[in-house]
Amino acid sequence: MRIVIGSDHAGFPLKGAIITHLTSRNHEVQDVGSYDPAPVDFPDIAAALTGAILRGTAERGIMVCGTGVGAAIAANKVAGIRAALLHDAHSAHQAVEHDDVNVMCLGAQIVGPWLAFDLIDTFLAARFSTEPEFRRRVAKLHAMDKARASARMEALPYVQDGSP
Repeated sequence: MRIVIGSDHAGFPLKGAIITHLTSRNHEVQDVGSYDPAPVDFPDIAAALTGAILRGTAERGIMVCGTGVGAAIAANKVAGIRAALLHDAHSAHQAVEHDDVNVMCLGAQIVGPWLAFDLIDTFLAARFSTEPEFRRRVAKLHAMDKARASARMEALPYVQDGSP
């Protein structure tokens, strides 16, 4: 699989170990920074990472920062990106299977390398469900992206028809 990875300075040490792990599993890895432990703003890295996914040069992304929270917030600002903070195995596969998550966010100060590798393997092995309820919900997420982009929240289908 083609994976794009990025980190801020807090995630930099773990990112290197993750790249080694991914390449040992024969994944193609695109590193969008940071490239050293000097302070860097995570939104800049998130912009580069999400851009690779939207351009189609990567299928999924892994963003690493101190807690993973800032990475998830920044990545989710981009239409077409569904990022999740993943620190447990159940969420790592369910995020993809039920919500079609395409960016995994990790906190380097929360998980160590061994757990990160397990979570990443679980995330990358998961596939989006073909069940109608999950497809319908993700379609609503796409509608929310379009509404946000056009600044017309009233265009949301569930607002118009009253469905949850």
